[in-house]
Amino acid sequence: MSENARIRTRTLAKLAATIVVAGALLAGLLLPWVGGTGLVARNSASLLDALPVELTDATPAGNTRVLAADGSLMTMFYKHNRTPVAPDQISDVMKQALVDIEDSRFYDHNGLDVQGTLRALLTNVAAGSVREGGSTLTQQLVKQTLLQTATTPEEAAAADEESVARKLREARLALALEEKYSKDEILTRYLNIVYFGHGAYGIQAAAQTYFSVNAADLTLPQAAMLAGLVQSPANDDPIANPENAQVRRDQVLQRMLDLRHIDQAEFDEIAGQPVQVVPGQAPPNGCIDSSIGGFFCAYLEDYLTGELGLTQAQIDDGGLTIRTTLRPDMQAAGDQAVLNTLPMGDPLAGMYTAVEPGTGNVLAMSVNRRFGCAEADCESVVLNTVASQGAGSTYKTFVAAAALQRGFSQYYTQTTGDPYTSRVYRGPCQGRSTNGMYCVRNAGRYPATLDLERALYMSSNTYFLALEDALGSIEQPVRMAEAMGMNFDQPNQTPADQIIAENNGSFTFGPYATSPLDLASAYNTLAANGTQCDPSPVTEILDRTGQPLTDADGNPVVLTPEERCTPEAIPPGVATTLNQMLRKDVEPGHSGQTGSRAYVPGHQIAGKTGTSQSNFSVAFVGYTPQYTASVMVLNPKRNQNVGGFGGGKGATIWHDAMAPILQSQPNVPFPPADPRVQEGNTKIVPSCGGVNDCESRLQAAGFRTIVVEVDSDRKAGVVVGTSPAAGSRAVLEQEIAIQVSNGSAYVEPTPTPTPAPAPAPPPAPPGDNGGNPGGGRPGGGDGGGNDGGDD
Repeated sequence: MSENARIRTRTLAKLAATIVVAGALLAGLLLPWVGGTGLVARNSASLLDALPVELTDATPAGNTRVLAADGSLMTMFYKHNRTPVAPDQISDVMKQALVDIEDSRFYDHNGLDVQGTLRALLTNVAAGSVREGGSTLTQQLVKQTLLQTATTPEEAAAADEESVARKLREARLALALEEKYSKDEILTRYLNIVYFGHGAYGIQAAAQTYFSVNAADLTLPQAAMLAGLVQSPANDDPIANPENAQVRRDQVLQRMLDLRHIDQAEFDEIAGQPVQVVPGQAPPNGCIDSSIGGFFCAYLEDYLTGELGLTQAQIDDGGLTIRTTLRPDMQAAGDQAVLNTLPMGDPLAGMYTAVEPGTGNVLAMSVNRRFGCAEADCESVVLNTVASQGAGSTYKTFVAAAALQRGFSQYYTQTTGDPYTSRVYRGPCQGRSTNGMYCVRNAGRYPATLDLERALYMSSNTYFLALEDALGSIEQPVRMAEAMGMNFDQPNQTPADQIIAENNGSFTFGPYATSPLDLASAYNTLAANGTQCDPSPVTEILDRTGQPLTDADGNPVVLTPEERCTPEAIPPGVATTLNQMLRKDVEPGHSGQTGSRAYVPGHQIAGKTGTSQSNFSVAFVGYTPQYTASVMVLNPKRNQNVGGFGGGKGATIWHDAMAPILQSQPNVPFPPADPRVQEGNTKIVPSCGGVNDCESRLQAAGFRTIVVEVDSDRKAGVVVGTSPAAGSRAVLEQEIAIQVSNGSAYVEPTPTPTPAPAPAPPPAPPGDNGGNPGGGRPGGGDGGGNDGGDD
């Protein structure tokens, strides 16, 4: 006897023994509930009480569908590729073929069929192989449901073990199911759950996989082939093993002919012919298959589990409908914009991240990478959300916002040297001896005297360190950043409390690792006039029945914008005033602006550039009342000089992404600035003379004073000015620096030689006064050359 024959004999013997034992036990254990040849169930209440919840669902859950904002399908999530269909969406010939080959007495029994089991046993023994199943369709439905809904290896093993106990449980649950559901419903549920091979669970997935048609359109030869797959999908696979599939299909056709459900002509037309398949593509599964926005999809998946608390099993097996915030038009424009500047897979990654003011809806996430694959131009990390490099001078906006909130005017003027040495913050000073005080230089030539508005859109380093000096600490700017939507909680980030404790004056220059999404979210608060909204990629999640998915307390898991947004997270007047100030960084006509490449003609656009230390990253954040988007360019693998500043690659990508969106719609203007914020709690700094005079005048005007020495070509001790300068605006109670020359560049003037006495004039004629109308010494009344400023 061959090895295959021995294996077949042992299998059939095991089947026979199991059926005999199970029959004996069933007769004893179920006798109180069933009686007669038809096995009519009694005392059904006790049976129904034992039904697991998995068996009381009307249909198995299908694939989770992920939809873009316009309703188009992005991708699906599934463990088992399944699309449940209603009874009228399955062809009658499919139902008949399956019943005939698997359970021909299906419509006659009540879940258990001793007669059918014995007939199957005899048929299979005679054939030497499994030709007919020994269980009813209802019993198979019980087994497949418990197997596919198992959440632990132990549950899966219990659903599939070869034991009398398992068969008894299946039999009992099959009786209960027959009491609860109609035959058509049980058959439909079975067809929706059974595995047909090639990853296809359920008849609709199978019809699409093998024939590229819907289950309602299956023909006789197609239905016969699929019905034959149920017992052995791998062995009878029509794609890999067409000969086996043909033999098995013909067995199904013969059974249908024997039962007179097809006639001889139909049988003869099909039997013996090769199987014909038209393979279809499997539905997309996961973010790697997303039709658009792969990185957005990955962010969504993380958000579902991390923020909303869904399990991966809910996502993969729940049959959910997830409506996202992604706008395909903005995503496509962002994708192209990044590639216009950086080729796909370039060592430098360009991240474009767009959000909506007033809702926090994430509209697009573009990177010059493909998501999730294994090639060199692929990336599995969502670079739009991770913090890797600093965002440079984009942080100056947080300092400006804190100053405006404190009462500083947008006209607040300071005169700073270059470099400027802080009076408050300690740190490096590029080799200068400053007693450990921090100092900075400007990146280029800047006016020594600037007001807050010009300093912001020109991005003066020295001004903003001096502004931090005026604020006294960086706590207010850090808290402002948090209020606007910045987070400092990723593993490689410095926590906000630590930044404050260190009181590092470099905060305004954005040295801290920054998430592109956080940066967009923070400026989004300005675009929404002070309303801060946590970013979200989803607007609605529906369960398998089409109802909003709820949490354990019965509340929808997706928060509304009203629940995610905080009105007046920062003062609205501060936001509207900053918006008008930052427009000058982008819109034409403002000398020294840094973000002009982002401008789209005909639209009001505000923005801010940023460049990190050593040019390891550049950033640009631009916004309108309708859209906010950040751009960061950096090498995510190592430190690399990006080249240029935020007004280069960053502003260019922003322009290319937003131009097609803005050009297709009318301009939406920003609200006007708040006059009270513009003016601030300020007074004009008075002019003064010596130190004592300056202290008296400044203190009388409501300011505090400090005397500081500065390099000057004036004599030591001479007052050379104040900071802020006389005539500019300063905040009441602000400390005004009285700048006194240290004489470092003073040169003692060379004494002027005394001129020789002039010769005496000739005597005047009598009565002539010599033409001297003043009657005094020559030159009298010219003021003696006193410059009035050196005392």
